[in-house]
Order: sequence, then structure tokens, then C-alpha cells
Amino acid sequence: MKVSLKDQKRYVLGEKRDYQISAKIYKLEKYKLSSEDKKTVNLIRTQLEKDWRKPLLKILNHLLKKY
Repeated sequence: MKVSLKDQKRYVLGEKRDYQISAKIYKLEKYKLSSEDKKTVNLIRTQLEKDWRKPLLKILNHLLKKY
């Protein structure tokens, strides 16, 4: 699976599984996903980031404000 240079800089792709996850994300993004499925895919994508905690905190802060 080819990964763009942008994604190589942004994400930690140290294992074969990371490339498998990335490939499945790209494939899913080609489909017309429901809103919930898009959120799930985006959350999974954040787990490949070098600082994966930052997006999780952002989501949690949003939920705390909501409730």
C-alpha cells in the first residue's frame, strides 16, 4: 500500500499492521459512510498519529461540554 508523503510525516507507520489499518481507512473513505461510521474511521485514523492523545482529549472535551 502506498502512503502519501504527508501521511508518512503525520502518522507512525512502524509496523505492517499500521499500513494495513491505513489501507482499510483509505478504502472505507471511498464509500458513502454514515455520520457515525465517519467518526469511527476518523477516531481510528487518530490512533496512527504520533501524538494520538491530543485528538482523544479534544473529543473528550467536546463530549464533556455537550453533557
